[in-house]
Formats: sequence, C-alpha cells, structure tokens
Amino acid sequence: STQSRSSAASDVYKRQGRYVAIEEDAYKILSMSKSKPGKHGSAKARIELEDIFTGQKKSHVGTVTDTINIPLIEKGSAIITHIQGNEVHAMDNKTYQTLILPVEEGMNLQSGGEIQWMEAMGRYKISRDH
Repeated sequence: STQSRSSAASDVYKRQGRYVAIEEDAYKILSMSKSKPGKHGSAKARIELEDIFTGQKKSHVGTVTDTINIPLIEKGSAIITHIQGNEVHAMDNKTYQTLILPVEEGMNLQSGGEIQWMEAMGRYKISRDH
C-alpha cells in the first residue's frame, strides 16, 4: 500500500507517541512493554494503541522482529469555507484544494476560521481549531 511504509518493529516500538498502521487503520502508540525471549521464541512486544480517528484504544502483541507498517501522515492548515451538516468544507492554505472533513465534537468551527487537518490511510480529520 502506498499509504504506509514498513519498518522493523524493534525500531518502531522504541518510539512512544509515534504512529503505526495495523489492519488498514492508523494508531498512535500510547505505551509499550517488552518481554524477554522465551525458551521457544523471540522477545514479544505489547503496545497500547489509540486509533487516531476514533480515539478507540487497542492492544497489540507481536514479536520484536515483526515488520510494522508506519502510516504516511500528511498535515496542513485550511480555512473553513462553510459547514454543511456534519461536513466541514475548507480550502487548503498551501494547495488551495477543497477538503471535506468530518465535524469534530467540541471544536469551535465557523466559516472563515482556520483549522489544522491530518490525513492518514485515506482518512481525514480536523486535528485543531484556532
């Protein structure tokens, strides 16, 4: 998939606050713990994850030799042109491309306001209002 790149799990697991892609979803690493290699296998790593779009938490256990996918995350800022239902229509500040983003609860969103957005695995979200 062009939406993520591969990396050795042992490198990724060292980085709390970084992102991983598991089963077509992008997650932020909240915490991790490693177990020593057993008699019949390699060391295991358990990572606590949070879906960057839904906020849902999940645990993942794998060997430290696994290959992990890292989502390619784009970030940018945009000006809100209008809000229609639960969609925010905005114009990207760099490319002038029109973006249609889902409304995020608890944010102060209004026409003419500036937002920060992020995209990963083909999904968009508003990461911050200004």
